[in-house]
This record gives sequence, C-alpha cells and structure tokens, in this order.
Amino acid sequence: MSDLVAAIATKETPTVGENPIRSKAPVWLVLVGLLGLTASVVVGLALPNLKITAFAGGFFRLDATSKLFLLVVNAIVLGVATYVWTRVNAIPALQAGVARYVAFCVAFVLACNLAILSNHLIALWVLLELSTLAAVPLIQHGGLAATRASWKYLLFSGVGLALALLGFLCLEQGLESHGSEVGLWIDGLTSISPGPLDAWGRIGLALVFLGLGTKLGLAPMYAWLPETYEAAPPATTALLAAVQFNVALVALLRVLEFARRLDPFAVSYELVGLGLATMLVSALSIIAARNYKRLIAYAALNHAGVIAIGLGIGREATYGVIVYVVSNAFIKAILFLTAGKIQAHYRSSEMADVSGLIKDLPYSGMFFMVGVFALLGLPPFGSFLGELILMSGLISRGLISVFVAFCVVLTVTFVATGRAVFPMIWGEPRKKADWASQPIASILPKLVFLSALIAMGIYLPAPVNALFRQVATSLGAP
Repeated sequence: MSDLVAAIATKETPTVGENPIRSKAPVWLVLVGLLGLTASVVVGLALPNLKITAFAGGFFRLDATSKLFLLVVNAIVLGVATYVWTRVNAIPALQAGVARYVAFCVAFVLACNLAILSNHLIALWVLLELSTLAAVPLIQHGGLAATRASWKYLLFSGVGLALALLGFLCLEQGLESHGSEVGLWIDGLTSISPGPLDAWGRIGLALVFLGLGTKLGLAPMYAWLPETYEAAPPATTALLAAVQFNVALVALLRVLEFARRLDPFAVSYELVGLGLATMLVSALSIIAARNYKRLIAYAALNHAGVIAIGLGIGREATYGVIVYVVSNAFIKAILFLTAGKIQAHYRSSEMADVSGLIKDLPYSGMFFMVGVFALLGLPPFGSFLGELILMSGLISRGLISVFVAFCVVLTVTFVATGRAVFPMIWGEPRKKADWASQPIASILPKLVFLSALIAMGIYLPAPVNALFRQVATSLGAP
C-alpha cells in the first residue's frame, strides 16, 4: 500500500465540483468486465454442451475455442478493470481523463470479444484491426514516451495486419484451386477435404504466420513490443499482453484448424522456426535488460516463441500448449499490474533502483515473486505442466535437435531472469518499510489469477479440463 501512498503524495487533489461522470467511469468498466465474465462462465462452463454453429447472419459462432478464450479474456478484463478502479479511488488526481480511457477500454473489449466469436477470417481481421485502433489512445495515456511507442505499435500492427490480410486472400485463391468453394468461412474451412496446398496457398500461409506473428511478438516483427509494454500504463500493457495477444492467437488457431490437414509440414517448419528465433531473441535481450518492465516484455517474447513451437509440433503437445497459453495470460496480468505498483513506489523502472521488495512492499513483492516463479516455468504452476508436455511432444516426434535447442535457450532465459530479478525481491531494502493493509479489492484479481495458475499445474476441474481438451482436439490432438 505504500506505493499508493507515495503516489498520492505527488499528485494534486482534484478541485471541488469535478465532473461526477469521471469518478463513476471505472465502476462502469468493472461492470462491463463482470458482465462479460458472467456470460462467459455461463456459456463456457455452466452449459458445456451448448454449441451455436452460426448466428448474426453466420458471421459469429460459439465453439470450444471461443468458449475458452472468452473465459480467459474476460477474466483478465475484470482484473484490469478492478485495478483501474482501485487506483483511481486511491489517487484522485488520476480521475483526469479516466472517462476517455474507460470509453476506449470498452471499445477495445467489445472488439476483442466479437473477434473471438467471429466465423469469418476477414471479419475477425477487421475486429482485430478495430481493437488495435482502440488500443492506441490507451497506450498514449502513459505520456510522451507512450505516445511515441503508440505510433510504433500502430505502424508495426498496420504492416502485420496488412500482411495477414494479403495472406488470407492468397489462401482463398489457393483453396479455390484446391476445389473448395467455402471462401473464408471458418466453419466451412474446418470441413474441407485434406489435400496439399498449391503455391498460392503456401504463400498465403507464410504471410498469415508472419502477419499474425507481428501481433504475437514473434521474430522478426517484434520490435514494437518491448517499448510499448514499457511505456504504456500498466492496465494497458496487461490488456495488450493478456487480451489482444490471445485474440491474435485465436486468429492463428482458426487458420491452424484447417491448414494443418492441408500442409502439415509447412505449418510445422514455419512455426517451429519462428518460435526458436523468438526464444533466442528473448534470451539475449533478457541478458542485456536493465529495466524490469522491459525484462517482463522480453519474457513475453519467450512465451510467444514457446507457444509457436508447441503449435508447430501439434499432436499430443497441443493440450500442453493450451494449458501454457492460459497460464501465460494470467502470468502477464499479474506481473504487469504488479510492476505498475512497484514503479509508482520507487519512481523508477530500473532494476538497480529496486531492492528488498518482499520487505519493502510485501504485497507487491509477493505477487512479483510468485509471478516470476510462474514465468520461469517452475512447479506447481500451469506453465510448468505446459512446458513439460511440450518437451515430451518434441521427443515423441523425434525432433531431438529442436528439443536440445529449446532446453538450452530455456536454461539461458532461466538463469538470466533469476540473476536480474532475485536481487530485486530479496536484496536489502533501500527504502524504509512503511506499509499499511491493502484493500482486498486491489489484490483479489491477482489472487484469483494465482489460484488459476496453481490449479492448472495440480488439478483442473472436470468442466475446465474438458474445455481444454476440446480445443486441443479441434487443432488435431489425438
């Protein structure tokens, strides 16, 4: 709580008569998050057999993939909304501009939810583009450096999404040559007969992987990610890393649902290659990192690389990838929201300026410590189980060279991250420990995320496990 107290001390108190709509805006965001999560739980878990093949003119559908990712995305949104609400209540000066921020958040969340439900690749693309446009002012809310980062984000996203659109059009041309007349309707694509893709189809597949890889932070189009994640407000970074990332991943999964049956070798080689390259870039960047927000961003690159490799392997590794993806979302939400409170307390995002977190800021220190453990893939978290299944898949497929490279890069990442972060957590405090009890509302979302991480590593409730397996099966898992 001392991080909030220190931040309050540097802010001016708003004048009397401030627009009351401002102070209520975060409450509306919390209600939006609560409504979205409630609806997702009902259709995803309470009604496990509910499957709506198409609605709204066929442009949207509800299946296992959309059910799972609606749950994950809306859980993160509610956590972020609660964070915004508690921060604004604790620091009244933050009410300036909060109504505008909440409005763009709602637009962003709506676009992301509709994208997950999309039954047409072009409609999904349009909604992903709309979420990108809504994210730009959310990034700019962080100040001058964030404004510069937002333009870089917009430039890379624009190029990446343009490549993805061109890839979809090439894929459609290739599928027509293949004899398919389903266009880019997802429910039709998943039912086309197996057969090799022609040159148009393979070019389209490569462009889609490169374009969507830009949004996921895969090499070589990853340069926007570290700067944007560092400069944006913590709530925005959590939305980008744990919400929009998963929307882009859903787009990739929709392509993989049919592309793996048509050209499995192209899918495997391209995704495994992109994944290994991204993990290598991440490891080298973590070694050189001096900023803890950037370090978490580079770790996010590593996670994206692991996911790409797992999707490239397919088969029995697919279930592990799904567990890893969901774990990854909660890990990033915990770490980025906690990093915001740490930065508010120390007035710095440099690792050299932070020491003794567990004593100085015990709540933030505890979440940061546990988040780093999960980030490194230690038991009992879901990330550990996901990586274990993925490595087993590498061995069963006979990809020993990839397995060795994967383990080496993962080890380097583990050592470099621990060397940088552990002194921050357990070093000698440089500031007097002056903290008070923290409101339960400010820590409850991260406690829920942490509980989900542990549950995925130890025991998943049957309805959730069934949903995970349904998504894995749709991607070709046995």
